[in-house]
Amino acid sequence: MKNPKIPKPTIKRLAVYYRCLENKKINGIQKTSSKDLADSLHIKASQIRKDLSYFGEFGKRGVGYDVDKLMNSIKIILGLDKKWNVAIIGVGNLGAAIANYTGLEKNGFFIKAAFDKDKSKIGKQVSAGVLVYDMKDLKKVCKQKKIDIAILSVPASVAQNVAEEIVETGIKGILNFAPISLNLPDKISVENVDFTISLKALTYDIVSNIGNIELKD
Repeated sequence: MKNPKIPKPTIKRLAVYYRCLENKKINGIQKTSSKDLADSLHIKASQIRKDLSYFGEFGKRGVGYDVDKLMNSIKIILGLDKKWNVAIIGVGNLGAAIANYTGLEKNGFFIKAAFDKDKSKIGKQVSAGVLVYDMKDLKKVCKQKKIDIAILSVPASVAQNVAEEIVETGIKGILNFAPISLNLPDKISVENVDFTISLKALTYDIVSNIGNIELKD
């Protein structure tokens, strides 16, 4: 069950902390502190301590955190101690690129199937061992392969209808790359990814750093 008291930005930052800890472990670092993590991530140490406090006590004052133990705790909190079966819905350029991204398996996410309506793609492999199925077989194949998460990479015009089909399979989580907000039951977890919004936020930062923004009619 989701805890409504824990802000979503906190969960996202936990994933960033985990990645930072991974890098420290690779570099042979066994101990760290909120200040050390904050310096690495360019955020406030108080923010890190606050985020971790939602889940209990970690580390000791004046001693810091054991990198392995903190990594393991965050791993369990985020559900990364499990393996997740994933299906890609929409095998265009983006869907195909995601299917071939090797970083997914390293983090416990395994692409088990892909779906499309394009008959020229159905029956072919989008990546090694990942077959493209007809959308009409979505429910049957998802149940057979025990899919946990759907990655939605279809045009905005059909995204809502396709998302409703995904809900009918019993899948509880959708990573949505379509540039549209989905209207789905509260029990369905949706994470929206929109590159254009991130780019617009980036351009704001650029012009803000330049300064002296002149607004024109």
